[in-house]
Amino acid sequence: MHRRTNERDQALNSDDLVTCDIVLKAVKTAFSLSDGCDEVARSASIIIELYRQGVHDPEQLKALVFAARGKLD
Repeated sequence: MHRRTNERDQALNSDDLVTCDIVLKAVKTAFSLSDGCDEVARSASIIIELYRQGVHDPEQLKALVFAARGKLD
């Protein structure tokens, strides 16, 4: 039986991770977050989830994460 895989179930490749990391660094800078804090982990989870849902533009990802955190530029 062939199981249909959902795009969200696919592993992120190195290019995907680079994009997510760029956005995470911008979020950390904008909110003065330090590595290892819970907010960084939550932000990373949001970024990855949005990316898996099809939001691949770094600026759009940043805007959505900033809005989720209550900061509008």
